[in-house]
Amino acid sequence: MSATTSYTTRFVEVNGSQMAYVEAGQGDPILFLHGNPTSKYLWRNIMPWLEEQGRVIAPDLIGMGESAKPDIGYTFAEHSIYVDGFIDALDLEQITLVVHDWGSGLGFDYAYRNPGNVQGIAFMEAMITPTVPMSFATAPANLAEFFQALRTEGVGEELILDQNIFVEQALPSSIVRELSETEMEVYREPYANRESRKPTLVWPRQVPIDGEPADVVERVNTYNEWLLHNDLPKLHLYVSPGALNPPEAIAFLQQHMANYEAIYVGHGLHFFQEDHPEAIGRNISDWYCRIHK
Repeated sequence: MSATTSYTTRFVEVNGSQMAYVEAGQGDPILFLHGNPTSKYLWRNIMPWLEEQGRVIAPDLIGMGESAKPDIGYTFAEHSIYVDGFIDALDLEQITLVVHDWGSGLGFDYAYRNPGNVQGIAFMEAMITPTVPMSFATAPANLAEFFQALRTEGVGEELILDQNIFVEQALPSSIVRELSETEMEVYREPYANRESRKPTLVWPRQVPIDGEPADVVERVNTYNEWLLHNDLPKLHLYVSPGALNPPEAIAFLQQHMANYEAIYVGHGLHFFQEDHPEAIGRNISDWYCRIHK
């Protein structure tokens, strides 16, 4: 477990804005996509386990990490355009995806739209059936209350834009160990002021709940149906109790999803890359070698 990273940040222009990323290794690309409110830093202790298997690449989503913050809405659809542009700019072919949180939604959607360019998907705490799309009536009470507050006009702005609760509270409270001050400062840096926190406010308002936003619901339902029946290799790393993917969701997927493998890595919450990087890295490396025999 290291608070520092050995990777040097690079930049590539996508749709007129600079997207930051790190990379190492050679061969077919292994693309790591983070979620809200993290960055490529989330993968710092996991990527080294895959460097011998291929070219590991982790971008900062647009408006996040060290990437530029253009004047856009930061919706799922807009993020998707930038992910597509990043992949095109680096000319990435035969990709294996490693995804988490909203990075999983973006990755699943990309795989559905570009099935010939994806060799497999490893995912954790993902935006996937049967828990996403959500319903306020059936979601865990604490999760429903949290999202209702963030989606309430004025309340969400106060909590996220003014108090920065995604970084200051939601992130550390969703990790079992205590983050060091060095680690917290890296996560804080992209969101130093009110204006810079817009992406972290839009993301919870893009979560498909009770049919809204309709365009995100449609895209998530579409990729969910495709994932259930497509023979693409899928590795699901999970923890207990987890958040988005509790053990009962794993049981559902084991019964209903094609070419699906689930591996338990230990006690954890939502951002368990900060608790179990070695277990994640070793298991993805092993799975990657098996699917590329």
